[in-house]
Amino acid sequence: MKKFELTTEQKINWFGRTLYRIKACISFTTTSGDEVKAGDLGGFVEKESNLSHDGKAWVWGNAKVWGNAKVWGNAEVCGDAEVWGNAKVCGDAEVWGNAKVCGDAEVYGDAKVCGDAEVYGDAKVCGDAEVYGDAKVWGNAKVWGNAEVWGNAKVCGDAEVYGDAKVWGNAKVCGDASVFSTEHIFCATPIGEYANSLTLFRTKHLEIKISFEYELYSVEEFKKVIDEWDDTKNREVALAVLEIGQKHIDLTPTSDDLKPCPFCGGEAEYNDSDIVVCNNCCASADKKIWNKRV
Repeated sequence: MKKFELTTEQKINWFGRTLYRIKACISFTTTSGDEVKAGDLGGFVEKESNLSHDGKAWVWGNAKVWGNAKVWGNAEVCGDAEVWGNAKVCGDAEVWGNAKVCGDAEVYGDAKVCGDAEVYGDAKVCGDAEVYGDAKVWGNAKVWGNAEVWGNAKVCGDAEVYGDAKVWGNAKVCGDASVFSTEHIFCATPIGEYANSLTLFRTKHLEIKISFEYELYSVEEFKKVIDEWDDTKNREVALAVLEIGQKHIDLTPTSDDLKPCPFCGGEAEYNDSDIVVCNNCCASADKKIWNKRV
């Protein structure tokens, strides 16, 4: 038996898509504990395939799901939230408020995306992670574990935020960031002539990178940028923040970082590009492949 049906109540969204309010055909209790009774009205979908008839997934209120987006499992989309494109919301995930999930983004597990948060591109939010406020996650970024991203924070590129990490305020974590602790990120505002945010973070290669004014720098590169500033006070403040940030960020390798050499099983080394083979294998006459990705 179908879980819901499309009603004649329609809305045409900004993209010119006709959406239909759904009505429950059966009674069930969602994973969050809310009861849906047969005959209750739900949110809006463009077509039946946007919401699975299996499981306890539901679209509530004025929430909208369209395009090739899919909501299934026990996931819930509520409030004025919108899910579209090829996005997927599944598991026990929840998307509510004015949140938006689109593109090829995925929200699953027990993850929550709410407020005015946006998740798009190929980004993934999963586990028990939460993204809320005006935060944005996009690109190939992944937020999982017990991580939280909120405020005006941004996570993008190939960045990974997980564990018990907290990214908030005006912080921007991007590139190949690997942040899974509060000791892996440092953000200060206002910095420079235009009062921008300066974010230092740990990378997957155990380096410190700096995000500032839509650019990504190494520590030495950013020092050169500071040297070109005219205002002495701005230079001094930025250098002080840089020094404190470097002391704050922990670059100690973890078991996740230390991968074995594919040739001998010993501990692999690090360089500026990626994890590589160990020194002994690299030194062998027939295995001179230093800097080659494995």
